[in-house]
Amino acid sequence: MRLYALCDQELLDSRAISLEEFIETAKSKDAEIIQYRNKTADVAFIKLQLIKIRKIYNGFLIVNDHYELIEFCDGVHLGQEDLLSIDTETSRAVAIVRSVIGKDKILGISTHNEEEVLQANEMDLNYIGLGAYKDTSTKNVPKTLGDSLDSIASKSKHFVGAIGGVSLSDTFQYVTYHVIGSGLLK
Repeated sequence: MRLYALCDQELLDSRAISLEEFIETAKSKDAEIIQYRNKTADVAFIKLQLIKIRKIYNGFLIVNDHYELIEFCDGVHLGQEDLLSIDTETSRAVAIVRSVIGKDKILGISTHNEEEVLQANEMDLNYIGLGAYKDTSTKNVPKTLGDSLDSIASKSKHFVGAIGGVSLSDTFQYVTYHVIGSGLLK
């Protein structure tokens, strides 16, 4: 199992966990990737957090949404809604983001079903997040994929990170990364 740790600032704040504590926990579990997500702060604060993470973590650092901060990390992750805010067609949105961040940076997007996975196969991506696998207390998910997640993952030409309700003990055949946020802290 390979670990992709999702560091969500809102979750950290709600549980009174410092950024440093989360990073140390992720490192102790051999996280290869940390994604920093903050849906409410301004860009200046997010930049400072990325710089802080970079000082204490040597793995891959991904920023959620804020591709304008690409110089402070190794890549960017975007959800479907975020892509649609860039362009009404997700493939064009991905092309726009790729043109901004360059070929040497990591680019990933969230997918939720087979159709989105097949569309992602035609995009210049490094990975996809696929889910939600199970219900999660940290995000409202209208539909979970459950046991069908692995079958859908098999259709991806990109690396796949299982997202949403994933635990360290879950097993998958076609999933490259377990994307875990709050479950990492248990």
